[in-house]
Amino acid sequence: MKGLLNTAIRGLLITAIVTTGLPVHALEIGITESLDSVKVTHQGKTITIQRNQDLENTVNQAYARTSRKCPPFCIQPIVIAEGVETIGELEVLNYLKRIHEGDDTILVIDSRTPDWVKNGTIPGSVNIPWTSLKTDAGADPFTVADILRDRFNVRMQEGLWDFSEAKTLVLFCNGMWCGQSPSNIKTLLKLGYPPQKLKWYRGGMQDWEILGLTTVK
Repeated sequence: MKGLLNTAIRGLLITAIVTTGLPVHALEIGITESLDSVKVTHQGKTITIQRNQDLENTVNQAYARTSRKCPPFCIQPIVIAEGVETIGELEVLNYLKRIHEGDDTILVIDSRTPDWVKNGTIPGSVNIPWTSLKTDAGADPFTVADILRDRFNVRMQEGLWDFSEAKTLVLFCNGMWCGQSPSNIKTLLKLGYPPQKLKWYRGGMQDWEILGLTTVK
């Protein structure tokens, strides 16, 4: 009887929502009031990003630690550099959605080294470690040039880098205590990358995991 009553109440609530024009969710735990999930492309496959539907789910233990040695794991500021926009999860999802729909002027970049990435990353992102762009960390200048040209659509004009057609880069790493995406951003700025074409997801994997959003290995 109790089960039948709950079913009847649920049916009445759905009817009320439909008739009042309020959003109807296919999932119990949505991303926003009007958004359940987002489809993205990851390594040629379509992945659906949504929140974990287990109400008893807890954060991935890899991101549960509150304290790490500082330096190097120091809290980052909200504004990483003048002109570089700091964004959150909904903005990241919007960029990923645009890429999935065919916008090739955007690249979402996991700036972490492979040992971190192997634990999981944001679907739709590509891994370009901070060590691949920073010559002080051992990056080969020719490799840096290849990344700028082949991945970021930066062109060489008369011996100078031309960023007029450069992609918008959305960079992230482990979270507000992680310096890997800040390093990539600062390196790109030194190379002349336009700050308005750099977006920083400060919350990174820690906030992504805390919200129960989909990750991929």
